[in-house]
Amino acid sequence: MEAVRVLSPTGMLGAGFAQSTVDRGLELGADVISVDAGSTDSGPYYLGSGTAKTTAAAVARDLRILLRASARAGIPLVVGSCGTSGTDSGVDWVAGIVETVLREEDLDLAVATIYSEQQAGFLNERLRAGAVHPLAPATALDEATVDGCTHVVGMMGHEPIEEALRGGADVVLAGRATDTAVAAAFPLMMGMPAGPSWHAAKIVECGGQCTTNPRTGGVLATIDHTGFTIEPLDPEAACTPISVAAHMLYETVNPFRMREPAGELDVEAATYTALDDRRVRVEGSLFHPAGQHTVKLEGARITGYETMSFTAIRDEHILANIEAWTGLFAEVFTGRVTQTLGLDGTEYSFDLRRYGYDAVLGKLDPASRPPREIGVMLLVRAATQELATAVAKVANPLMLHLPTPDMNYLPSLAFATSPAETERGPVYEFVLNHVVDTRSPTEMFRIEHRKAPAHD
Repeated sequence: MEAVRVLSPTGMLGAGFAQSTVDRGLELGADVISVDAGSTDSGPYYLGSGTAKTTAAAVARDLRILLRASARAGIPLVVGSCGTSGTDSGVDWVAGIVETVLREEDLDLAVATIYSEQQAGFLNERLRAGAVHPLAPATALDEATVDGCTHVVGMMGHEPIEEALRGGADVVLAGRATDTAVAAAFPLMMGMPAGPSWHAAKIVECGGQCTTNPRTGGVLATIDHTGFTIEPLDPEAACTPISVAAHMLYETVNPFRMREPAGELDVEAATYTALDDRRVRVEGSLFHPAGQHTVKLEGARITGYETMSFTAIRDEHILANIEAWTGLFAEVFTGRVTQTLGLDGTEYSFDLRRYGYDAVLGKLDPASRPPREIGVMLLVRAATQELATAVAKVANPLMLHLPTPDMNYLPSLAFATSPAETERGPVYEFVLNHVVDTRSPTEMFRIEHRKAPAHD
């Protein structure tokens, strides 16, 4: 092929996009549709629990449009990081939605699922072989940490996706994958050079984010043997050299280099040229193959159970002395927990966040004057939900009426909810930031080819 056209409708499956933008991509000759369905941006809960952050209705709506487009144009659809975190349950969840849509639309598409969840036994064997290495700022991994994870996924590159496509899949539903691998797999399979393929994949990973109006539509990247051209699919949006080049700053340590399992993208010599007021041409991208193929691990474990309480303060005297008030709160609260529950502080922890004052940046952004109002969030964590809630309940009267020592009246604060305590369930943390040396690019991933319901 002289060129491959990649249609990226949105940055996240379930986020929504206009049907017209996908239609426009097909009119421009799209050869493949790629869309990411996951992220670690929303924290470790989704990996730890194996659940999705998106609602099934939103995912089904987007998939219905994309599956129809795939069938109509006869081009593959590639979905990466299914179910938010790419767990096996996330892949099966998306596969179930796809099967329902295919049946309802009477579409004859072959589906392949790629599973990326890793077993502790395999990882510990590779750990003992010296094939697991930490990424900064992580430290050396131990087997106890691996065993303590509720879920561990490996982040695949393009190779398992390419294998599924070569196996005849019209629709590829991948577990955890790099955002770029989802878009780069088909162009690489069709013989496009690695530098432009990986660079274009990086630019289109978030759909319209590389345009002047990130809220609308997706983009189409045309990759050829000397570079790539990118254009928005919404008529009101535009790609400019700055909007395209700026996306290399997104989620990268180095704006000129980005590591993939198979090697490193190098865009230091890349040039960005406006072809007109909507399209940008990029040339000069390079890709340096790695001496050792690696797969990054992501793992999460339960660190306890959490209960939240939230109150609002409007009292001007307290607001003028908010740091003294929160210091007093901590002192009185811990004392009463000891009095009523007999706990010394080793069996629970708590965090008090002052929204409207310093909850976001803390000491990095000191307040210059008293705020008009503050929302105070109390988060209590303990080994069980019952204990976390019991501790949070001790704080209830303090979050409603605690005065500063110099106040001769009892203030009234404002709880946001009734009951004041909200049980958040298990709380997770990321504990793996390591890579595994692989013996082959596909050894850690399992591919299953499924027949579409219309085939039965």
